[in-house]
Amino acid sequence: MIFNRFKRNTNLEKSIAEILKTHSLIISSAESCTGGLLSSRLTDISGSSDYIRANFITYSNESKQALLDVKDETLRIYGAVSEQCAREMAEGLYRKTKADIAISTTGIAGPTGATPDKPVGLLYVGITNRYKSIVQEFKLNPKYNRIRMKQEFTQCALQMLLDSLSEG
Repeated sequence: MIFNRFKRNTNLEKSIAEILKTHSLIISSAESCTGGLLSSRLTDISGSSDYIRANFITYSNESKQALLDVKDETLRIYGAVSEQCAREMAEGLYRKTKADIAISTTGIAGPTGATPDKPVGLLYVGITNRYKSIVQEFKLNPKYNRIRMKQEFTQCALQMLLDSLSEG
């Protein structure tokens, strides 16, 4: 999915909170490229301790392996910014925290770190629950500065989470 501009929905966090509370669901997050901003936004809602189990910032490959059980082989073959890594992050988090839902982010916020195959603005979001594991790729405007990129990355992740929760 390609996004050049993703409009900020100020009710996104509230909508997610309402669904999680209504259905007594617990969530955990594992972040790389968003560096804690996703966790911050999820906890911006008062009472979020009722539905958040754990939020990890797994910026290094070592932390992805140690905390989330991302395979060394996955990192060597596909890299930390990949569909495979996002899936393993979410699945490992789901198993480790025993949350109902686990969400992960991995991407390239820039301005450095890009390769020809993995440009600035590339994001993978993984979501795992007891029924399925999904990963979505997003490509954002590579001209965004790093702060804006992280904001847009979290917007994509939260919208994907809300869509996933709304589907049932």
